[in-house]
Amino acid sequence: MEEFDKEQKSVERCHIVAVPFPGRGLINPMMNFCKHLAFKLGDNVKITFVVTEEWLGILQSTPIPPQIHLRSTPDVIPSEFVRSSMLDFETFTAIVVAEMEAPFEHVLNTSEPTTVIIADFSLIWALSIGNRRNIPVVSFWTASSFMFSVLYHVDLLTKNGHSLAHVSDCCDEVIDYIPGVSPTRLADMPLLPGGNDPKSNPELVSFTMLDKVQCLLIATFYELEPQVTSNLKTTFPFPTYSIGPSISNITTSDDQHYHIHGKTIESSNTKYVSNKEHYYLEWLDSQPISSVLYIAFGSTVSISGEQMKEILAGLCEDGIRYLLVSRDGQLTSSLPGDGDGGSDDDEIGKSSRTLVVPWCDQLKVLCHSSVGGFWTHCGWNSIMESIYAGVPMLTFPIHYDQIPNRKLIVDDLKVGMKVTEEFGTKALVKRDEVKKIVKKFMNINGESEDDNNEAKEMRRRSSELKDVCRIALAKGGSSDTNLDGFIKDILHFHG
Repeated sequence: MEEFDKEQKSVERCHIVAVPFPGRGLINPMMNFCKHLAFKLGDNVKITFVVTEEWLGILQSTPIPPQIHLRSTPDVIPSEFVRSSMLDFETFTAIVVAEMEAPFEHVLNTSEPTTVIIADFSLIWALSIGNRRNIPVVSFWTASSFMFSVLYHVDLLTKNGHSLAHVSDCCDEVIDYIPGVSPTRLADMPLLPGGNDPKSNPELVSFTMLDKVQCLLIATFYELEPQVTSNLKTTFPFPTYSIGPSISNITTSDDQHYHIHGKTIESSNTKYVSNKEHYYLEWLDSQPISSVLYIAFGSTVSISGEQMKEILAGLCEDGIRYLLVSRDGQLTSSLPGDGDGGSDDDEIGKSSRTLVVPWCDQLKVLCHSSVGGFWTHCGWNSIMESIYAGVPMLTFPIHYDQIPNRKLIVDDLKVGMKVTEEFGTKALVKRDEVKKIVKKFMNINGESEDDNNEAKEMRRRSSELKDVCRIALAKGGSSDTNLDGFIKDILHFHG
C-alpha cells in the first residue's frame, strides 16, 4: 500500500484511539492496520493504541512506528497466558465487556481530543462511549465477510429452525436463505455453543448495536469473498471496507514495505538470512525447497495430548520434515531425535528433519521457500497469511469460524485438504490416518506431480491466489483503494 497523497498534509492531524480485543489473534490485525494507517498518513495522524498492562509489556518489545503511541489499562481481565486453559472464549468475552469500559474511558479522559475510535467489533462499550461523547466509532471485524453475514442474519436461522449450537446434527441440510452467502451445508456453518440467542452469546450482542457504528472494517480482501462482501456494502447505511489481509511485517520502513507489497517480490528460491532471534529460519535454510510441513494451531487453540501424540507419530513414521509450534513446550518427551539437537534455549526439540519451537514469526516462516504446506486450525489470521504466502493448507478446525473457514479453503478456493471430516474433539485422528493424508498433501507418495493431480492443482491455485492477494494490497488494488476511502472518511469526520 502506497503512502497517502501528500496534498493531504494541509489537513489538521487526526487523533485515532484504537482498542483491540485483548487477545493475540485480535490485537495483531488491528496493530497491523494501524501500521498501514501510519505509513499512509505520516505526520497527519497520531494513533493511541490501548491495551492492558500485560499486553503493553509484550508490545513494547516489538517495532512500532512513531505515530503509534501505546497506552495501557489495568489488568482487570485474566492473563493471556492462562486464560485459554481456564476459560472458554464466551466467558472471557463477557469479562472483557464487563470490566474494560471504565479503564478505557479513563484513557480518553486523559488523552488529547479524539477524532475517531477504532474498536474491535465485540467491544460494545466503545460504541456507547463514542455515542455519549459524540466521537465516531469504527468497528473492526477480524474474521471473514461470510462469518459477519451469517451472524448478522442469525434471526433467519432461527426462523428456519436452524441453530448454530447444533451444526452437525443435520449435516446435509443446506442453508440457502442468507443474503450474499452461497448455499452452505449446516455442517459448514460456524459453531456457537450458546446457539442463536444473543443472551447466551456475547459475540452476537454487538450485532444489535450496529445503529451506533459509523464505519465497518473487515479484515478480508474483496476478491476472496466478492459476493458476500458486495452484499454487506449495500446492506448498511454506513461505509463498509474490506482492507485485508491485515498481516504483519508492515513497518514504516519504506524498503520493507515495498518488499512486501510488490516493489521487490521474492522468487521461489528465496531463503531468509537468519539471525539469533530467528534461528528457526536458519533451520529452514537447511531444508529442501517445499519440503517442510509447518504446523501451528494458533494462539489459544489447544490440541489434546493424545491427539498431538498421534500427529507426531504419524509424521515421524515416514520421516516427514516439519516445523511445529508448541506454545506450552510440553512435547519434548514425545519428539524423536537423531542426536543433533541444538543448544538454543528456545529450541524445544530439534533434529535434522524436525524442529519444535515455542513461537515463531509465522509470516516469515510461511514465506520461506522450504515450506511446502501449513497444517492449520483455520483461524482467519493464519488463513490470510497462508494465502499471502501462497502456501496450501491442511485443515484441522476446532470450533467457531474455523469450520466455515475450512469450507472456504477446501471446497471454494481449493487451496487445501481436510485432515478429517470431523472437527474439534469429536474424533481422534490416528497416526495411520495422519501419515496417509500428510503424504498425499505434501506429495511424497512416490508419485510425480503429474500423477497427483489434486496436489498439483492445489499448489497451482495457491500460487494464483497469492498473486491476487498481493495485487489487492498493492497501489490501486482493492484493499489499497478501500484504505484510501477509509482515510478520506476519517478526514471528513475531523472536518
